[in-house]
Amino acid sequence: MLRTIKIIAWFLVICLMVRPPLVYAGQMTVSEEKELAEEFLETVRRNFTIIEDPVIHNYVNELGQSIVSVLPPQPFEYKFYVIDQDGVNAFAGPAGNIFIFSGLFEVMDSEGELAGIIAHEIAHVSARHIAELLEKSKKSQIVSATGMIAGILLGLGGASAVGSALAIGSAAAGQSMILAYTRENEMEADFLGRRYLEDAGYSLYGLQRALEKIRAREWYGEKEIPTYLKTHPATRERLANLNNMLADRPAAEPEENFAFRRAQAALTGLYEDTDKAVKKFKQKISRQDTDAAAFYGLALALAQGGRPEAALEKIKKAVSLKPSDPYFKIALGRISFMAGKYEEAEKTLAKIDNLKDYGAEGLFYLARSRISSGDCKGAVSALEILHENFPDHKEALYFLGQCKGEQGRLGEAHYYLGMHYSKNGEFETARFHFKRAMEKAADIKLEEKINKEMEKLRDREKENKRRQQEEENSGTY
Repeated sequence: MLRTIKIIAWFLVICLMVRPPLVYAGQMTVSEEKELAEEFLETVRRNFTIIEDPVIHNYVNELGQSIVSVLPPQPFEYKFYVIDQDGVNAFAGPAGNIFIFSGLFEVMDSEGELAGIIAHEIAHVSARHIAELLEKSKKSQIVSATGMIAGILLGLGGASAVGSALAIGSAAAGQSMILAYTRENEMEADFLGRRYLEDAGYSLYGLQRALEKIRAREWYGEKEIPTYLKTHPATRERLANLNNMLADRPAAEPEENFAFRRAQAALTGLYEDTDKAVKKFKQKISRQDTDAAAFYGLALALAQGGRPEAALEKIKKAVSLKPSDPYFKIALGRISFMAGKYEEAEKTLAKIDNLKDYGAEGLFYLARSRISSGDCKGAVSALEILHENFPDHKEALYFLGQCKGEQGRLGEAHYYLGMHYSKNGEFETARFHFKRAMEKAADIKLEEKINKEMEKLRDREKENKRRQQEEENSGTY
C-alpha cells in the first residue's frame, strides 16, 4: 500500500499544470506496470470520484479510442476516466489509464480542444515515460516523505491545490537532474501528441485554443511560482512552439460535435452547482432556443435541484429537438419517474431499442417504474438484464432481492440482498442474508452461487482489514 501511495502521488502530478517528480526505488517493466494499474485505479477511486455517467464516460472513451486507433500496436489497453474535480488538469497513470478532471472538460469549447489534451496524455503512455521516470528516480535515490505524499493526495482530492504545489516545490528543491529529464519527456509528449492528433483528423488549432485556456487559468503570478515549477516546460513554452508551427497555416474554425456538447451539458447539469448550472443553460437558451444540449443540461440541473416537474418540461423540449437521441429519452424516463409519472416513464424507456447499450440508468428506471406500477414480474426481467450487463450495480441487487421476496422466491431474495450488502461493505448484514439464502435455496445451482459469494465476502473482509492495518501503520490518513 505504501508503495502504491508513493507511485500514485507521482502520477497524480504528472499533468498539464504541474509535473514534478517523486520517488520510486525500482524499474518498471510492461508486465509490472500492468500489475500496478489495477491497484492504482483502486487507489484513485478511493481518493476521487470517478464519473460513471454513460453520456460522459462513453463519450470520453470513444474520443480517446479514436486517437489510440492511429497509434502503432500498444502493450496496454487504454482506458479514459473523468474525475469530479474542479482543477483544470489531466494525468496519465500506469498501463494506459488516463484521467481528465471535470474542470478541464468544462472549460473546453470544442471536441478538438479536448482531443488535444487527451492526445498529449496518450503520448506520455505510448512513449513509456512512466517506466523511465521511475527508473530515473531510482538512480537519483530521491526519497519523499509519506506526509508529503499524503499532502499531494489531499490537495488533489479537494483541499488547497496551491498548498500542495508549494509543498512539492520546497521538497524537490535542487533536484535539477530530474527536472531536465522531465523536460525532455514533456517535449517528446508534445511532439507525439501533435502527430497523433493530426493522424486522427483533428486540427492543431484545437490544441492551441486548449493551451491558451489553460494558460489563462494558471493559479500563480510569475513571482509566486516556486523555482522548481518554473524550470518545468509550462504552457507558455508549449504555446510558443505550437504558434510557430501554425504561423503559415490557415486558421481553422472550432470543430462542431454534438456528442461533445451533450457530454459537456451532462457534466455541468449533474456535477456543477445547481443554481450556477441553471443560470448558465438559461443564458445559452436565450441566445439559441434550438440548442438541444442546453435544454438537456437544464433538465438535468433542475432534476438535481429537486424540481422534476420543471425538468420534465425542458427534457421534453430536448427530445422534440433530437427525437432519435437515446440518452435524451433515458433522461426523459428518469425525470418522469422522479415526477411520479410511472406509466409515462415505463412507456418511454420500454420503447428504446437495445436499452442496455446506453448504460445502466435506463434499465434501472424501467424496473423502478414497473415496481411502482405493481408489475414486479416485469421489473425482475429488467433487473436481471441490468445485473447481467452491470454486475456491480448495487441498487439493482437490492431491488432484485425485494422483488424476488415479493414473488416468494426467498432463497434468491436473500442471495441478491447478500450481494448488495457485501458490495456496500456491510459485511455482517451480508453474512446474515447469505446464511438465510442457503437455508431457503431451492436447488444446488443457487447453493453453489451462494458459496462463491461467501468466498468473495471473506476476501473483501480480509482486504478491508489489511487496508485498515496498513493505513494505521503508515499514519498516512
